[in-house]
Amino acid sequence: MAKPDDRSDNVEKLQDAIQDTIENFREGQDYLSEHADEISGEEKAQIEAKNERRLHSIEGFREEVKDEAADAQK
Repeated sequence: MAKPDDRSDNVEKLQDAIQDTIENFREGQDYLSEHADEISGEEKAQIEAKNERRLHSIEGFREEVKDEAADAQK
């Protein structure tokens, strides 16, 4: 038998994911700032692309938090 869908801590988990992703974004930015002249153009482009994806993920997480909060108020 399948477990019931427990969404009670989804907002908390999403907020943790947002914080982790923001931290990873900042670490990527810091790395670029500190080592931009030491890394290859390809590596720089990869980090920039990854950070762009992180920004999109953060937006998606925030939308999910809004959806979960709205669902909880029903």
